Amino acid sequence: MIQQQGFFTQLSNRFSEGGTLFMSLILICFILSVFFLISGFYLVHKNEIKSRKMISLVSESSLLGLVIGFLGSIIGLITAFDAIEGMNSISSGMLAGGLKVSFLTTLFGTLTFVISRIGILIYKWMYKF
Repeated sequence: MIQQQGFFTQLSNRFSEGGTLFMSLILICFILSVFFLISGFYLVHKNEIKSRKMISLVSESSLLGLVIGFLGSIIGLITAFDAIEGMNSISSGMLAGGLKVSFLTTLFGTLTFVISRIGILIYKWMYKF
């Protein structure tokens, strides 16, 4: 009987599958984006200039997370192709598994970017940048 894993267990497994270095860097970018976004919303009525700077930092940190995700994916693909080159034969399952792992950083970086951009859109909609 196969048991379903919990959401956080699956998320933790995917995080470690994607490579802790790149996934940790993307997570830091995500946390920074959320912090800057919350600060931007908090400061909007107190100090509009600082609020705009915070929203600008959201944009920059989310873009950095996206680029780190693509960099991790490219490095993962190069590593996978090096391993394939060293083998005489490879199964399609091994190839699919390697490709899946290499795209996890891209997925996490893209999610970081999209969530941050949604926050920026909400900010602009509410406060007419």
